[in-house]
Amino acid sequence: MSERREKRLRLRRKDNVSRGLAKMNPKAAEFLGIKDSLEVVIAGKKRLYFRVLVSEDVPENEVWCNEDELREYGIADNSIATCRAPLKARQ
Repeated sequence: MSERREKRLRLRRKDNVSRGLAKMNPKAAEFLGIKDSLEVVIAGKKRLYFRVLVSEDVPENEVWCNEDELREYGIADNSIATCRAPLKARQ
């Protein structure tokens, strides 16, 4: 059984991203093996799931999420989080 790849990336609050979506760089998505969804773990406590939209505009070490959604979860702009592909697809 192969190990899942994970990477520490910065979460950025952006108002031009829809709720439930995360934008990320295609190179980062390919490295992590992400096809359509993303699992984000913050400080080993908060676990969030997003649908992924791949965009060249996003820097390779960042994930852009909805500003209001991250504020509701209590996540500051520029927070570092562990990002990986989820074990199974979520509905």
